[in-house]
Amino acid sequence: MSYATVITRASIGIDAPLVRAEVHLSGGLPRITLVGLPETAVRESRERVRSAIINAHFEFPQSRLTVNLAPADLPKEGGRFDLAIALGVLAASGQLDPRHLEGFEFLGELALDGELRPVTGCLPAALACKRAGRTLVLPSANAPEAARVPGAAVIPAPHLLAVCAHLGGQSLIDPQRPLPDELARPVPDLSDVRGQSHAKRALMIAAAGGHNLLFCGPPGTGKTMLATRLPGILPPLSTAEWLEVAAIRSVAGMGEAVPGGNERPFRAPHHGASGAALVGGGGNPRPGEISLAHHGVLFLDELPEWPRRHLELLREPLESGEIVVARALRRTRYPARLQLVAAMNPCPCGYLGSGFRECRCTPDQVQRYRDRISGPLLDRFDMRVEVSRPGPALLEPEDGTASITSADLRARVLSARVRQLQRQACVNSALAGKELEHHAALADTDRALLANAAQRWGLSARACHRVLRVARSIADLDGRDALLGADLAEALGYRLGESVMPCHAAAREASMPISQRP
Repeated sequence: MSYATVITRASIGIDAPLVRAEVHLSGGLPRITLVGLPETAVRESRERVRSAIINAHFEFPQSRLTVNLAPADLPKEGGRFDLAIALGVLAASGQLDPRHLEGFEFLGELALDGELRPVTGCLPAALACKRAGRTLVLPSANAPEAARVPGAAVIPAPHLLAVCAHLGGQSLIDPQRPLPDELARPVPDLSDVRGQSHAKRALMIAAAGGHNLLFCGPPGTGKTMLATRLPGILPPLSTAEWLEVAAIRSVAGMGEAVPGGNERPFRAPHHGASGAALVGGGGNPRPGEISLAHHGVLFLDELPEWPRRHLELLREPLESGEIVVARALRRTRYPARLQLVAAMNPCPCGYLGSGFRECRCTPDQVQRYRDRISGPLLDRFDMRVEVSRPGPALLEPEDGTASITSADLRARVLSARVRQLQRQACVNSALAGKELEHHAALADTDRALLANAAQRWGLSARACHRVLRVARSIADLDGRDALLGADLAEALGYRLGESVMPCHAAAREASMPISQRP
């Protein structure tokens, strides 16, 4: 036997396409030729495989050896193919029965002594292997992560010798058992935030419908505290969502940091992060913060301090729910369906309109500060909430009265989410087109209110649609199928970034003919 084929997996985004390592031995001077679009780390596997086979007390064939990683047009990177190539060499040279390789897929980097070292992206490989009905053999360090896939058959192997002994039946390796689910890490509770009932209600509405939310207010008013407590009122991840989140973390080399307890990811990068760190990319594309926040929350604090060119990168992913990183040889897609929450000050010094400290910023400074956020990006925030300074009474010790907790709001959010999924099979923030018109139908008077508000405040069509989605979420929280004028008025108030009651009055004013407005 001078030919063998071993099945392995590549890593493209969060996908794991199948790769066949074809090994052929022929006459000629000893030489290893590796083809199939390998990058540098893959080409270097020739030396790793040779040393690992020799140090594992096998014989490396002294003949011409050709290794083809098919399909040939798929880029190959990393040391993940080492184990498959080594087994192909052993099978082609007659040191391993090729029939023993059937029904298995192999993944792992080889050390020079034959030890198996962990690789990234093993969880997507385990998902694909399970769908194909095969058993995945991979390094012991990767096995607990791969075994998280329900129903996946995973063999943890510490060494090349152990793999060969298992395949030959001399010393079987016990399959990796799924580890018990980790306990959910404690998250900050909303009861820690004193007052701010208006902001808490906005947070609950945003959680119910998956809406983007912008907090604006002076320093120390609780904007960051409110944002960090959003995960505590969000519903847990479903199994399918959890697998997507885990796959992204696995590709990013964060397999051991896969969240336990089905909690949604919360990412809060610093405003000094690069564009590639925010949306993904690099010479060897990796997922960015928006993908690591998939099915969770991305929190951008001090929003105007972010470079404008970096913020503009968010515009397309916020609409499409994915980011495509294009390079000369390939295009890599990463999911990015997230909930964006941001916080900002009203001016450079932060005290404009605070009422408790004088603002020393000039009008030009304030305008330049706000112009750092483009209109198209600002238009993608469904809700804009002004957070004011808490009153002096809130700074005194509590009198023992119970305050609202994350558990209280989470119960209402869960109920609203169930209504949405039963009605339309998606959250309200994903409604579009005819589905939005059907599920957020307005009465004639309410439609006139929205039209006049759009004319007066220059709301775009996208802004009007986002107002309808927020109104739909408000009605779902109250357990109603029909939208009321109060729902629309409150949604308009959040859209205009003012407190609820003044915006109710403003919305009523917008519904009046222009000649009758005060």
